[in-house]
Amino acid sequence: MSVERLMAVVREWMEGVWQEGDETAVDRLHASDFVDHNPAGRAPDREGFKEGVAELYRAFPDFFAETEDLIADPLTGKVALRWAATGTHQGIFIGVPPTGKRIAFRGIEILRIENDRIVERWGEWDSFNIMEQLGLTPTR
Repeated sequence: MSVERLMAVVREWMEGVWQEGDETAVDRLHASDFVDHNPAGRAPDREGFKEGVAELYRAFPDFFAETEDLIADPLTGKVALRWAATGTHQGIFIGVPPTGKRIAFRGIEILRIENDRIVERWGEWDSFNIMEQLGLTPTR
């Protein structure tokens, strides 16, 4: 796949999943044999990923992520993505009742794409920062 096509898939993923919370975007953009290498206790497949997206949007209904950096390697089909997100804590998140706090945090993703479908994901979010903003950890 070309660099342009790899980036187009990821841009569509960011828009559909992380800006609109559209679970059908997961079905459309993830391969049926998709593997999430950081499933956060959920099934490491497409359904587990959709469950995670739904949980996030229940906790932060106004969640919105924007791409800060995007790098694609057509030889491996991998795309590295650095993003920044915001959201207001209005639902239970990792067992924590809503605080009403607006938070901002960052993360990175590495996605492997084949035939216009995401087949693997490795992702990390700044969870310490999230917990700190929700008042759940001591200040650094």
